[in-house]
Amino acid sequence: MSNNLQIYNTLSRSKEKFEPLNPPHVGMYVCGPTVYGDAHLGHARPAITFDIVFRYLLHLDYKVRYVRNITDVGHLENDADEGEDKIAKKARLESLEPMEVVKYFTDRYHRNMDQLNVLHPSIEPTASGHIIEQIELIKTILENGYAYESEGSVYFDVEKYGKDYEYGKLSGRKTDELLENTRVLSGQDEKKNSFDFALWKKTDPQHIMHWPSPWSEGYPGWHLECSAMGAKYLGEKIDIHGGGMDLLFPHHESEIAQSNASRGHDPVKYWMHNNMITIDGQKMGKSLNNFITLDEFFSGNHQLLDSAFSPMTIRFFILQAHYRSTLDFSNEALHAAEKGMNKLFNTIEIISKITPAENSSIDIGKYKEKLYAAMDDDFNTPIAISHLFELSKVINQANDGKASLSGEDIELIEELFNTFVFDILGLVNEVESTGDDKLVDELMKTILSIRQNAKQNKDWGTADRIRDDLGKLNIKIKDTKDGAEWSIE
Repeated sequence: MSNNLQIYNTLSRSKEKFEPLNPPHVGMYVCGPTVYGDAHLGHARPAITFDIVFRYLLHLDYKVRYVRNITDVGHLENDADEGEDKIAKKARLESLEPMEVVKYFTDRYHRNMDQLNVLHPSIEPTASGHIIEQIELIKTILENGYAYESEGSVYFDVEKYGKDYEYGKLSGRKTDELLENTRVLSGQDEKKNSFDFALWKKTDPQHIMHWPSPWSEGYPGWHLECSAMGAKYLGEKIDIHGGGMDLLFPHHESEIAQSNASRGHDPVKYWMHNNMITIDGQKMGKSLNNFITLDEFFSGNHQLLDSAFSPMTIRFFILQAHYRSTLDFSNEALHAAEKGMNKLFNTIEIISKITPAENSSIDIGKYKEKLYAAMDDDFNTPIAISHLFELSKVINQANDGKASLSGEDIELIEELFNTFVFDILGLVNEVESTGDDKLVDELMKTILSIRQNAKQNKDWGTADRIRDDLGKLNIKIKDTKDGAEWSIE
């Protein structure tokens, strides 16, 4: 088990040595999707980011309980306390029951996550399945004096809380600034302050998702679900809580407030947030209507796409940027990711072809150290990938006779590629996984045989045309003394 892992904690705004509350056990909670539409690239980033965290902690022999929730009630339009529930609105527009919408889009989300090779969480609770826990949490917050009832709804009293605790310490916002700058929204005159957030909302007559409570027939506020479910499955204080940067305020800030108001302490030791995916400098998301769904990426059926991109290309594209950096979408970047990923897979195939030497001319052990150092440095996947490319160059040099590798070092290289490419980065060689690789090999043998015959007959035009046409498909032909070899660039 590594003692070198450093995690950037959003709360302290610095990297901290990872020391779980109850080693070797680690509790990790990640905010999952609100299931009222198809998953898009913005959903893929947190899923892949925390899949890497999950995979690496497991690799380091930690026992991880990973909880990722599904939001199926209480998330209102514009992330506010007014307007229609996003799922209820979708159900009304489609003339469906809300749980039909939830089931349909949850299934599609799971399918997309499987395509991206995202490991399943240990537990995947839903907000609607934990109404009792949320009501009990509200009761405690009311008893402790940090909430108030108003016309059947219950609101968290941010101003009162701010006198005893620091509201805004995660996001850097101050209660006084909120008092001065927060605009009053229509329909929120039942609140003491416009920035007080709902713990329970009384049902509007047209609302179709509601439950009985001591205060009214209604539904829980969006921020409450994670506080209730996190405590139920991971305890009152958990190791890691993650999500997108857009959840930092008000969602995660409110979670901290709810925990302090009900239990007297912060709920999380390490807060982790992945940054946004942008398109032309703007956040990609449903609210801005500039998103591309994952199914559209996989099919190429979108006006902004110049081709289809495989799930592993999307995964590799996301891993090429550090999770705390913004990532800007472009077709060029996706094509570059596809090309780079294929180079790694080609390298793996070359390893078995290298003839072992008695001694190595290159120190392979240093690459193992570099790879672990990169992952220990706040899960720095782009640096780890750069070291894999360095190692790939060494392998190609050995294959071309420009470097020598001992049998022991060849075994170490195979181990490193299997560990980091497949187990930790979670990449899958999609050609092999389809079961069609033998067919592709046979087709390429036939094509190269036709080209070889053309060369023997001095039909250079045909030989060159075959090479050039394959090149357009990113298939590189390398002539050898025995014929030719092919690889995907």
